[in-house]
Amino acid sequence: MKFRLLSLYPDQMNIYADRGNIIFLQKRCEWRGIEFEVTRCGPGEEFDPDRHDMVYIGGGQDRDQQVVARDLVETKRDSMKRGLDTGMVMLADCGGYQLLGSSYELGSEQIEGLGLADLHTVRTDGPRLIGPVAIETSLGGDERVLAGFENHGGRTWLGKDARPLGRVVAGYGNNGEDGFEGVVSGNLIGTYLHGPLLPKNAWLADYLIETGLERSYGEGVDLAPLEDELETAAHRSALSAAVSGR
Repeated sequence: MKFRLLSLYPDQMNIYADRGNIIFLQKRCEWRGIEFEVTRCGPGEEFDPDRHDMVYIGGGQDRDQQVVARDLVETKRDSMKRGLDTGMVMLADCGGYQLLGSSYELGSEQIEGLGLADLHTVRTDGPRLIGPVAIETSLGGDERVLAGFENHGGRTWLGKDARPLGRVVAGYGNNGEDGFEGVVSGNLIGTYLHGPLLPKNAWLADYLIETGLERSYGEGVDLAPLEDELETAAHRSALSAAVSGR
């Protein structure tokens, strides 16, 4: 089998070592004998969603987001929508997450979003929401905990048709007020957890790989178990930092 990943704006949207998520996905495929293919896609470039099992976009500075947002709408939105409609997996972190909704209000400027999820983000004059974070999620059908790190000035608000990725156990989440974090819409996942996210939450990486492979190979893909002693320790450390740091 081959897992085909598309990395959007790897040069512009790679803050807080988010590229580590791609490396982790690659290793978990290779350790199982699954071929891993990564394709880079930058500004001005289009892509064919039928050639990829997963799309990943990380976080970036506000100035990079402004450039990326325009390019996403002009050259990639239609392909992203078509891919999601046909079972492609998508993970968007922090800045990438903020661009999934209808808009991102940045001061007096309103940046048009992709409209892939019912949410909007507003950059306020309030303090940045920074620190370790943990959330409870039922993604994949089982109750689990995701742990990571957040650092964002924007506050994201979900609409009535949006489902959060999880409920905040420790940290701030989407906006520091409603207790929700991230968004899930079909195979689309958006979250503020990064730094990077997947090495601290190996089960989520496997969920993405399995779901992406099922697009090409049909349901029933069964990933071989791995010895996850180090990954388990990384998760426990991140979770401990979240629950003891507040």
